[in-house]
Parts: sequence; C-alpha cells; structure tokens
Amino acid sequence: MVRFLIGVCEKNTTSAMANTMDIDGDSLMGIMDVLPDAVVQHMLSFVKNARDVAMCCCVSKKWREAMRNIRSLYFSRSVCDDGLTESDAVVSRMVFSTSALEGLIVYCHFSGNSLRAWLSHTCNSLKHLELRLDNLVVKGPVPNFPTKLDYICSLPHLESLKLWGVHLSQAPNWSPFMNLHTLEVVGVRTRDFALSSIIHACPMLKCLALLGCDGVKVVNIDLQLLEECRLDFYGIGDCSVNITAPKLQSFEVQGAAWIRIKGIHSLRRLSIANNAGKVNKVEVGKLLNLEYLSIRGVQWCWDAINTVLQSATDVKQLVMKIEFSGDAERLQPFPEMDFVDFFNSHPRLTNFEVHGAMFAALSQRNSLAQLYFCSCSWTPCSPYLAWKRF
Repeated sequence: MVRFLIGVCEKNTTSAMANTMDIDGDSLMGIMDVLPDAVVQHMLSFVKNARDVAMCCCVSKKWREAMRNIRSLYFSRSVCDDGLTESDAVVSRMVFSTSALEGLIVYCHFSGNSLRAWLSHTCNSLKHLELRLDNLVVKGPVPNFPTKLDYICSLPHLESLKLWGVHLSQAPNWSPFMNLHTLEVVGVRTRDFALSSIIHACPMLKCLALLGCDGVKVVNIDLQLLEECRLDFYGIGDCSVNITAPKLQSFEVQGAAWIRIKGIHSLRRLSIANNAGKVNKVEVGKLLNLEYLSIRGVQWCWDAINTVLQSATDVKQLVMKIEFSGDAERLQPFPEMDFVDFFNSHPRLTNFEVHGAMFAALSQRNSLAQLYFCSCSWTPCSPYLAWKRF
C-alpha cells in the first residue's frame, strides 16, 4: 500500500490512477490531502529509503509536513554520485528536516563534521545507527583531532550500532553506553587495547559481532548480559579469546588458537573454526544445555578435540570437519576412535556429520547393530558420513 501511494508523485502513475479511478490528477491529490493524519503517519512510518522519502514530499503539502515525523532514514551508497560535498548536503537536508529520528543508516560518503552535526541534531531520539566508514586504509599519521567514532559518544539513547570498514588504531573517546544492547563491526583493523576499550564502553551488550578483525592477538570479553557472540579474525589463526558471560547462549569464533569460556554459562550453540592456523586449547566447562556443536579447521590438537567432545556429552547436533591432528607443527592423522563407543557416550545425539580425514579415524570394531534406532548414510566417493538417530 505504501509503494502504491508513493507512486502518485510520478506524473505517469498519477495519470494511470486517474484513468483507472475515473478521476483527474488534481482530484487524486485532493484525496491524499484529506486522509486522516493518523493514516498518513502510519503509512509513512514504513518509508526509510531516502529516495522514497524525497518522492513522498512531492505528493502534497500535508505529506511534506508529515515527513518531519519519519522515524528512520536509509541512504544507500549510490544516493548521490556527485561526490562528498553533494552527499553531505543531501543527507544533512533530510536529517535536519526530521524532529524525532530513531534510525539512521548511511552507506554513502560523508565527512566527520557532517556526522557530528547529524548526531547533535538527533542525540535525544536516535536509537539505531549504522555507518559505512570505509577507512581501513589510512595514509599518514593518525590525527589527534576527534575522529568519526568519537562523535558517536553524543548518543546516550543508542540501542544498536553497526559499523563497516573501521580503522581503529587508538581507543575512541566513548563514555559508557548504558542502553546499547547490539554492537556489530564488520571489517576492522585494530589493536588489542583499542578493541578492549570499545567492549568496556558497552557493558549492557546482549549481541556482539566482530567480523573480519585484523591485527588482534588477545581478546578479553567480560559482559554479564551477553547472549550472542560472533568473532571472526584475519591472520594466521593465532588469536587468544577469553570470555566471561553467564547468560551466553550462542558463541561462534573463527581464527582463534586458544579459546576459554570462564565460569557458568548457558551455551546452546557453539561453533569453533580455524581455517588458517591450529586450535591448540579449548576450555568451555561442562556444556549441559548444548544443542548444536560445530568444530572445523585444518589442524586441531587432539587434547582440544577430546576436551570439547567430553564437555558436550549431551549435544544433539554435531558437525566435525577437521583434516589433521597432532600437538606439533607437523600434521598428523587422528588416533583410532571407536565408532560405537563414541555414540554411546553421547546418548542425546540425533544428528551427526563428519567430513574429511576425521572420517577415517572412526573405526567399527563393534557392530553398528549395537546402536539402537539409528540410520547411517555414507557416500563412498567422498569422505563424508551423515548419521541420524530416530
């Protein structure tokens, strides 16, 4: 319905509607003006794209005035192709025309001064912010004056923050965000102390995603309300992760060699992968509530594999895709594993997938008949086994 009404600002669409409804364009515009305010505001609350907002302002004077109450604005990367100055002007004009903006997404180019002005105008209402910074490659020395990230501290009511392409060589000047529950950073080049400073400034986080992190060696996370965490590191796969989160339910990490989850947690989903290096050690405690477990990588130390499997005896879905084992740098095959004993030690396991060289480690010294109510499928041409208990 919203798209239909937005289209009336185009001459051809207006004429087509007028012919269909047997009324002229002027009468149709009059109908737009007599719509109740509540109806107009409800329809416009679904409009976020900047181009659609601009079109709605052309429908009528009443709609143009109603656009002041719009709640969200989205500026695509191609919203303006005339350069930085023009895109700053377009975004500024639309942001300043709002009175209580709650969501702002900017993918186009913008300057730091413009961002400061936008956030100053919306500081009392803005709750959701997404910015494409695109400053991973920084030439020359790091400036001492405030950066774009520093200006975000002026948003006390911020609830979710997503950043793309961040160069974080120094800690931003942030005060604690007491309302921020979701933080996602995609593509970040940073250092340990700078990343630690950001996490420390977000004590109320429930969802944390750090994807494509480069330059990180040690990550310490201590968040009492954290429920979902996703970590992805670039490099040679030698990162160390220490996490304390009593309410943690889902944890995914890629590119870490040492992983430790401290204290009590409520993990239901755990995924550990390392495609570049070796997983040396994993400490996760007893996984009493775990439903899904995935362990992947080129090489895992056998102690790390054994620790995870012994901690997850109550797991329901298990995926293992590890090519080699061994505690040394030299790649080694897996020690022999008893297929039946493995399943009997995981009585709640209902779905099991094993890929790669790890499949060869599963021997069948005991008959599969000892496994009750199960089905097993294997493709002889590939080292892959899928098993399901009924």
